[in-house]
Amino acid sequence: MRKKYLAIPYVVWMAIFVIAPLCLVVGYALINREGQFTLENFQTLTQYWTVFATSFRLAIIATAVCLLIGYPIAYWISREGPGVKRIAMIAMMLPMWMNFLLRTYAWMSLLENTGIINTLLANLGVFDLINAVFGTELTYFPMINTPGAVVLGMVYNYLPFMILPIYTVIDKIDTRVIEAAEDLGANGVQVFRKIIFPLSLPGVLSGITMVFIPSVSTFAISKLLGGGMTLLLGDLIEMQFYGNAYNPYLGSAISLVMMVIVLICMAVMNHFGEGEEGAVYF
Repeated sequence: MRKKYLAIPYVVWMAIFVIAPLCLVVGYALINREGQFTLENFQTLTQYWTVFATSFRLAIIATAVCLLIGYPIAYWISREGPGVKRIAMIAMMLPMWMNFLLRTYAWMSLLENTGIINTLLANLGVFDLINAVFGTELTYFPMINTPGAVVLGMVYNYLPFMILPIYTVIDKIDTRVIEAAEDLGANGVQVFRKIIFPLSLPGVLSGITMVFIPSVSTFAISKLLGGGMTLLLGDLIEMQFYGNAYNPYLGSAISLVMMVIVLICMAVMNHFGEGEEGAVYF
């Protein structure tokens, strides 16, 4: 009985700060300005299908880039000694101790037309060389306010969320399994393809989920690095609640649809993750 009483503060917290806001979102999504039940808010979403497509496209690209970069890093860290592991973990987590917005503002300074990168390239004579070869009048590379800058911001901010789960899983793989495969004649490529990678798939799926979900719903990165030129779902929702076109009913409908899509993605990833875990043990 005492354990049940200890859970009361947690239940109250969840009810106030999780369940109640969700109920408000659902309620606003199903009514209009007159307080009448309607599905018009969901019908209006068809006008923003390009925003949905852009958000998922950039989130998928960012997730794929994080996987391509994060998996080799996680594998390398797991193969090193305790000292190197500690240093690598500190180096990876150190930027995360800084405020999210400050890290994004730093990238703005790097990517601006007159920022650090373009200034450095100009001082090195890169633009003069390009202009001499191709006959152009290039003075900077347009990097800021582009979809590429948004993806770069996503990758930089969410890459640790891909590395950590993969590293955790690979680090726990029993070395005797790898040694047994090598004793049976498997080379390095075969060991990785048939032993390490299949056993690391639960961590890969966890990393994909942890990167994709915040990427598809971000708005700060797209606003700062995209300059309003790349409109994502998070920006669209913010506009409905804080913009001139104040419409919390439409914003709630967009939020609800995005929430359902994210939950479906999580369910699919968890389903495949359970299958992989079953393959490992059985």
